Amino acid sequence: MKVMKFGGTSVGKPERMHDVASLITRDNESKIVVLSALSGTTNALVAIGDALANGDKREAKQKIDALNEHYQNFINNLLSTDAAKEKCRTIIAEHFEFLNIILKISFNEALNKDILAQGELMSTKMFSCYLEEKGIKHALLPALDFMTIDSYDEPQVGTIKVKLSQLLNQHKDIQLFITQGYISRNAKGEVDNLKRGGSDYSASLIAAAINASVCEIWTDIDGMHNNDPRIVKKTVAIEQLSFDEAAELAYFGAKILHPASIWPAQHYNIHVKLLNTMQPDAKGTLIVEEAGSVGVKAVAAKDGIIAIKIKSSRMLLAYGFLRKVFEVFEKYRTSIDMITTSEVAVSVTIDNDTHLAEIIKELEPFGTIDIDKNMSIVSIVGNEIAKTENVLTKLFDSLSDVPVRMVSYGGSPHNISLLVPSDDRTKTLQVLNKGIFGLE
Repeated sequence: MKVMKFGGTSVGKPERMHDVASLITRDNESKIVVLSALSGTTNALVAIGDALANGDKREAKQKIDALNEHYQNFINNLLSTDAAKEKCRTIIAEHFEFLNIILKISFNEALNKDILAQGELMSTKMFSCYLEEKGIKHALLPALDFMTIDSYDEPQVGTIKVKLSQLLNQHKDIQLFITQGYISRNAKGEVDNLKRGGSDYSASLIAAAINASVCEIWTDIDGMHNNDPRIVKKTVAIEQLSFDEAAELAYFGAKILHPASIWPAQHYNIHVKLLNTMQPDAKGTLIVEEAGSVGVKAVAAKDGIIAIKIKSSRMLLAYGFLRKVFEVFEKYRTSIDMITTSEVAVSVTIDNDTHLAEIIKELEPFGTIDIDKNMSIVSIVGNEIAKTENVLTKLFDSLSDVPVRMVSYGGSPHNISLLVPSDDRTKTLQVLNKGIFGLE
């Protein structure tokens, strides 16, 4: 059995949903198909939640009505028969009835997560209606019946495996299953989610739970590229990446893959393929244990980075100083991306400013604290890149006009990371594309 995940753009238009139906029926292998919400839906639901949080029920109502109109038009173009359209509209009406009911009750974070779950619930039910109209035998597996996270928002793979197996055993005559990405239940049994981009994570967790033959991630681009095609004119798809390389690229900004989606596949050795819904015969990118080749594969950029510099000639070399610094970040569950040290200072970067004020306050007794916001991490990723001939020469020659603030090298055989001002991010990606890959 394999897993196929389709993102928002892959199901964002009726004709693309038709294409997905064709793709999942091209072979006879049993499969679980994981769908995201229609493109734009999650943003619309976030806006509805924000309006309610601000007490603006009128604005929330307007956004609900606009979203409802979009779905009515979608259904009209997705389905052919009046009977199928009527059935689908009745199903979708239940979700918009829920959205309208919440206008009358007190808003809270638990309710907000219920709101955000509506997108995936509606996309899968609409797709199921289309498959039913076409006579394609399938079963709808509610993700809320098996996808669970604990009190630390970590997926419970063992529980997922047991619950999913029980559901599959109820449909032994079915080979095609449809389920929702992104959504889950938390330790309290409430509706929750795996955060933005979590449909990739759902697919990887499901693949691990069923020991899938492969986990296919279908998007609107033909695999992982060597650079960001939205910024750099000429990029090329990467044929093969190791799990470690893919994890580095996903974590440091490659938008095609959710960062957390690598570890379940890697832990259970499930092959991952990144494929293009619009070009289904394109080779795409294969992610497996072996890197396939040595050298630089790609660059990626991660924005929203904050650099924190702690300068203290008195304490830096003292025994336990770094431990005390790290304990502050651990206390506020804020992860560190990069770290550099000198004789009198230590600099770290974070991508979450939720507890920045508290962190700074607790660090101040250690020395002088300097903060740089609006920074980006640009990572050069590959296999054993330290052994790649002239890699550092090419790298720093390319960056002669870029104000590099930090460099992280040697912590991983797969990564060299640079900290640059976000205003220089685009320029950095472009000059690296030419200097390292020879692509204008």
